[in-house]
Amino acid sequence: MVNNAVFNELMAIAGWSDGFDEQVSITGHDPVLPTRFQIGEMVAGIHAARGVAVSKLWELETGRKQQVAIDVRAATATLQSYVYLKIDGEEQRQQQAPAQQRQAYGIGFQKTRDGRWFYIHGYGRQRIPALLQCEDNLESMPDVISRWDSQELEDAFAEAGLCGAIVRSADEWLSHPQGIVLQELPVVEIVKIGDSTPEPLPTGEQPLSGIRVLDLTIVLAGPTCGRTLAEHGADVLKIISPERPAGGAFDMDTGHGKRAAFLDLLKDSDKEKLWSLIREADVFSQSYRHGALAGKGFHPEALAEVRPGIIYTSVNCYGHEGPWSGRRGWEQLGQVVSGVADEEGIGAPRLLPAAVNDFNTGYLAAFGTLVALERRAREGGSYRVRVSLTQSSMLLHRQGRIPQDEWWGRERMLPPEEISSLTAETDTPYGRMTHLAPVLQLSETPTRWRLPSVPMGTHQPVWLER
Repeated sequence: MVNNAVFNELMAIAGWSDGFDEQVSITGHDPVLPTRFQIGEMVAGIHAARGVAVSKLWELETGRKQQVAIDVRAATATLQSYVYLKIDGEEQRQQQAPAQQRQAYGIGFQKTRDGRWFYIHGYGRQRIPALLQCEDNLESMPDVISRWDSQELEDAFAEAGLCGAIVRSADEWLSHPQGIVLQELPVVEIVKIGDSTPEPLPTGEQPLSGIRVLDLTIVLAGPTCGRTLAEHGADVLKIISPERPAGGAFDMDTGHGKRAAFLDLLKDSDKEKLWSLIREADVFSQSYRHGALAGKGFHPEALAEVRPGIIYTSVNCYGHEGPWSGRRGWEQLGQVVSGVADEEGIGAPRLLPAAVNDFNTGYLAAFGTLVALERRAREGGSYRVRVSLTQSSMLLHRQGRIPQDEWWGRERMLPPEEISSLTAETDTPYGRMTHLAPVLQLSETPTRWRLPSVPMGTHQPVWLER
């Protein structure tokens, strides 16, 4: 058995018990960044698991297995990939969104009247002052929030469709109605939802050559899933509304290997274009709020009826079942509710030094999609794959801890000389892009992106020829 708990948990979810000791190599160990949690070994385990899934697909095509290798330090860098992005030598992490959007992320942890910590995310910030009945500036909010009880505030945020949550301990979360639901589910759900004939994989240079992926996702987890599938040769077509503001470095970083087109699902003509793409797709990946796409008719069962054999992959914050399944949420809130931020802090809650939920959830979504494609190739069927940010935090919480004297005082980023060995340069419409290269090592089908990252709307909403 490979000495990595996350890898072994994912192999059990996939139903694979081959041993893998001679096939999989995970080198290095935590700590890499300043955190008590084993974030490096966790993400390395996820990368190794999707390497095995890709190898399973390659074996179906060719009859040959591949060797899979991942380094813990390189894997850790993938939890911060947008941080290392440069255009023509200029860092982009401070330019991931327009200035007013960047300001919205500065609200953070606040104390409530009953002495609890409460985290406020900046989504919908223009509506927060009206809810709190305060001035529209960060300086006035702490005093106003201190007049609310935490549960009353959390309920008010949820009712208003805003993003805020009480900082809970892990034990509190596991006894919460939503936590109870999630702990009964696997971190990656892979469920057959329809019958179809087995579909042999198209032949090509990479395991996913000829596989068509519709990517209807936004920052950051969902787009990471599509980017990961593109590493293995998939034709990933990003579909987004022309009304959505550009996501800056986040879009650039998760756009490698994809084509990008506009469709407005408020228009009947564009909805019909999407249906025409679905009929020829293999994977439909979406990160809309739970139930939002279903309300437009694009629910898993409808897609499986139109396109038998479809893999419908969904990403959200709090899970797809339970009383919180329809709530909006982000990276930080998954850490806050699950007990991670509570334990990470010393005297006050603290967030992890990387986008651990976003990126890990994206890689888990890709792993689940690969497993579903392998099952479809062998036995047929349409499949639903579901992951969530909060379940990723819960997976992290199940791992071990690192003594404080081993991680305290470490830098929050990998050193420049180490990052330079992990990056590549690509000519893009944005300019000369320096970016993290794929880190998973496969012996026969090296991971790579065939296309550069491009602005949204660059391409037409059509498939490439297989």
